[in-house]
Amino acid sequence: MIHKTWQTSKPKKKVTCVHTNAKKYVVQNVLTVGKQYDVQNETDEFFFVIDNTGKVGGFYKEYFETQA
Repeated sequence: MIHKTWQTSKPKKKVTCVHTNAKKYVVQNVLTVGKQYDVQNETDEFFFVIDNTGKVGGFYKEYFETQA
């Protein structure tokens, strides 16, 4: 039930959105190119970040660049 505390938990790291060119989904409505997002959780394929709507969403890692 870790997903219930993602809104209030400390972020694991920060990532920067590098593009919103999705093949299948509309992500330009909830992500902004060049903006940094807090990663609340991570899997092999997805970052779960607090997006522009203020909610946690899961997005493919290809949309982001990890901060050093």
